[in-house]
Formats: sequence, structure tokens, C-alpha cells
Amino acid sequence: MRKFLLIVIICLSCIVAFQDKVFAKNISDKKIQKIVNNMTLDEKIGQLYMSPSSGDAAKMTNDIKKYNLGGIVLFGEDFNNQNADSMKQKDANFQNASKYGLFISTDQEGGIVSRLSTSPQLTNGRKFPSPQEVYKQSGMAGVVKEYSSVAEILRNLGINWDFAPVADVSNDPNSFIYDRTLGQNYQLTAQYVSKVVPAIQKQQVAATVKHFPGYGSAGDTHTGFASDGRSINEFRQNDFLPFKAGIKAKADSVLVGHVVVNNLDAIRPASVSKPVHEILRKELKFKGVIITDDMGMGALTSFAQKQHTNIDVMAIEAGNDMLLSNGYVNGIPAIKDAIKRGDISQKQIDNSVKRILKLKAKLNIMK
Repeated sequence: MRKFLLIVIICLSCIVAFQDKVFAKNISDKKIQKIVNNMTLDEKIGQLYMSPSSGDAAKMTNDIKKYNLGGIVLFGEDFNNQNADSMKQKDANFQNASKYGLFISTDQEGGIVSRLSTSPQLTNGRKFPSPQEVYKQSGMAGVVKEYSSVAEILRNLGINWDFAPVADVSNDPNSFIYDRTLGQNYQLTAQYVSKVVPAIQKQQVAATVKHFPGYGSAGDTHTGFASDGRSINEFRQNDFLPFKAGIKAKADSVLVGHVVVNNLDAIRPASVSKPVHEILRKELKFKGVIITDDMGMGALTSFAQKQHTNIDVMAIEAGNDMLLSNGYVNGIPAIKDAIKRGDISQKQIDNSVKRILKLKAKLNIMK
């Protein structure tokens, strides 16, 4: 009798798993296409925006609804004085304001970039060490366990996207990026990325491999212009390895940084450079969501001031699916005008929106 019941349970599990796969396929191929076909152009463009939170929850909630924003990014001030229950409610309010489901994201790398550390009562005083610290103490297995645990915490708070792991490589303790990296070589960093990405995503939280194509020894783009004069072959042999590992591990997203890669595009930062995005799509075969780094960072704002076009338009023209930008009030009509002029194709916008909605379906947040 026990054996019979065990067989029945196994069979039912297989049926459920099969149904889940069929459902996911229907969401991807049928329902998503139908949704995209029925969306207005303004709604589609709104989905391209992952806006940094304004810190004003009421205003942010209103803007999510008014502009059909694809997602928001929570920073330290959004976690201030929050406990688990109040944070869940806050995120639920954001989510309820969205027509198509909302990416609620944050930078939770551990160490010096840890939004969850802002409010001790949020996680009962739990510490969030950097990947370097965990690796030195507990090895790769410890790092994977930590990321899995953190992703579970995020999901339980209503956060469904983590801008991690950092795939940049640095062995220089004086580098601005060093403390955020694993602090190991390209091969070990690639191994780290390949294991951390599924650890995050198994918790139904999107992972982001960043900052493509890699900082190397370039300066800090948060504060100003930074460039890298190495050959593309050197990038292929070194910096691309962790990104390739993340792509092979089916990372949901890749974030493109603002460093200027002189031997690919000596004028434009990577985030608004078409040649950089073509490498990511065509050479590295990435099929997921491409998102810019924060478009309010110094390297991009200084570049934007010299241009005669809207920087959000440039970012879409380059091949990004999403813009990490709060410039949607002016950006949405600017992108709309670029589409009408033929500078950006309707097909490109539709393809980006489909990738965005597919990820929302995968995360079980699409409405």
C-alpha cells in the first residue's frame, strides 16, 4: 500500500511539474504577446523604467500607477525605521499600484553595499558580510549559502530583484570596486558568479550580473568619467569570463556600467554604446533583460550634458531593455518621439517589453 501511495505521489508531482512548464510556456508565448499587443505605447515605454525610489512612498506609489513604471529601486532611506511587517506592507502598496506587476529591487551585495543593514529591526540585527568576508571564512559554499539566505529574506519582504552579484574583478585593495568584489582572479570569480546566480534565483528573486563589460582598473563612474584602454581580446580572455559564467547559469539580467571602452567605442559610456550591447547580445548570446547602471551617476550626467539628444533615448537606441532612471517624466515622451521619427523601432520596444514581462511571469508577479 505504501509503495502504491509513493508511486501515486511521484506521478502527481510529475503532472504538476509538467503543468507548471506548460503554464509558463503559455505565459511566455501567448498571454505575454497578447498583453503587449493590447498595451498603449506610453504603457510600453513606462515598463522600460526601473526608477530609483524618491523616498516619498506616496509619490512613488502614484508615479508607478500614473506612468506604468516597470520597477523601482529601494535605497537605504526606504528601509529607515522599518520592521519586517511595515516593509512588507510598503512593498505591497507599491505592488498593488502596478497594472502589470512591479519589479521591486535593491542593491544587496553584502558588506559596504547592504540596504538591509539600514534598519537593524528589519532582520533582528542580522549582519550582512561582504562576499569577500564570507569566502575567507567559509569558502564558496558559505558564499552560496549566504546569498540564498539573503534572497529568501528579500523575497519575504516583497523585494523580487537583487542587483547582485558583482562580476567585476579586482586584486587591488585601493580600487574603489575592490571591497565589492570576491577579491579573487577571473576564474574563481566566474565560478562564484555561476554558483551565486542560481542560489538567488531559486528564491524567486531576479539576479543581476554587473557591471558589464567589467571595471578592470578603470576609475569610479559614480563620480565622473572613467575609461579603459585595453584591447577587446583582453576583455574576452579576462573580464568577460564571469559574465559568460552568469549567462550560462541563466542570469535573469545583466547590468551595463558607464565605463568607456576605448577600443569598442571611444566616445560613449558602455551603457549607451551600441557596440557594447551587440557583444552582449550577439557574441555572449545573452537573451535576458539588459539594464543600465544608475543613469544619475557622474560619468553619465557629464556625458549627457554634452549631447544634443535625450540620454534615455540614447540608452534605448544602444540596446537596453530597462533604464535605471527617475527621468521618466521627460524620458517617456522623448522616447515616444524617437519612435515616431523612426530612430527607435516599435519592434525593439515590443521585444524589450516581452523580455520584461517574461521575467515578471517567471517571478510570479505579473498581473
